[in-house]
Amino acid sequence: MIPDINTINQASERIKKYIHRTPILTSSIINKIFDANIFFKCENFQKAGAFKSRGACNALLSLNNQKLKKGVATHSSGNHAQALARAAHIKNIKAYIVMPDNSPKVKIDAVKNYKGIITFCSPNLKSREDTLKKIISETGATEIHPYNNYKVIAGQATAAKEFYEDINNLDFIIAPIGGGGLVSGTALSTVYFSPKTKIIAAEPEQANDAYKSFYQGKLIPSVNPNTIADGLLTSLGTLTYPIIKKYVDSIFTAKEKNIIYAMRLIWERMKIIIEPSSAVPLACIMENRSFFEKKNIGIIISGGNVDLNNLPWN
Repeated sequence: MIPDINTINQASERIKKYIHRTPILTSSIINKIFDANIFFKCENFQKAGAFKSRGACNALLSLNNQKLKKGVATHSSGNHAQALARAAHIKNIKAYIVMPDNSPKVKIDAVKNYKGIITFCSPNLKSREDTLKKIISETGATEIHPYNNYKVIAGQATAAKEFYEDINNLDFIIAPIGGGGLVSGTALSTVYFSPKTKIIAAEPEQANDAYKSFYQGKLIPSVNPNTIADGLLTSLGTLTYPIIKKYVDSIFTAKEKNIIYAMRLIWERMKIIIEPSSAVPLACIMENRSFFEKKNIGIIISGGNVDLNNLPWN
């Protein structure tokens, strides 16, 4: 069932011992550049470096002891992989993680650090899903999908819930969209806790399956996405898409050069490390300035797991 207000409140209570309540930061210079009041919810400071810790913890902690004993499994190129490995490590159970063989080294190292058991696969969805099926059949582990799971969505919703508890007059809330777990959770929290706030999803122009799906009214899978925002390469899920279709107000896309510019601007002006996916919302504001002028805007910075040897402006 789609998470209701009670489910999100319960998720918030369930995970609070295991996550950070992340800060909301502002930059007067960035506000001046865009002539708007922009508030950044900094999930780059979250445990395991991304919002994914919320959903992973909520889904894992919702399992009964019998399921926990057999461990958990997922496929992920990075942030969900390390978030689930960390959650499993806390509960002292096994986490079987299928990762594409071209995953960023920083994310592979993090999964290993949390004792995740990695199986590498070819970098395509079929290989990921087939490898995961094989592991689950051999181990009996419970799959915790990166986004197509209502417990995960409820966990991700807690970021926006906290946002509205701290800032109560947002005209817009913007989150980056890949599989849609963060955006669908953000949309639900907005409906329940701040119904006057408009919900916007931000997507790279070169990985725009959510944009196409939203405006064409049917689920269109991603085909050969090619973006620096490596966390946003996945297609929408069968559970996330209906929530997004019903509650999201708009989806904007951003060009690669503007994603890089926005990422660098946040690094330079706010002195915080964010990954390319996290810069997509600000890049969308940059490309639609007149739409956002004079508004109060909340941005969820999704994560900060960056390969420092491979920065986009080098």
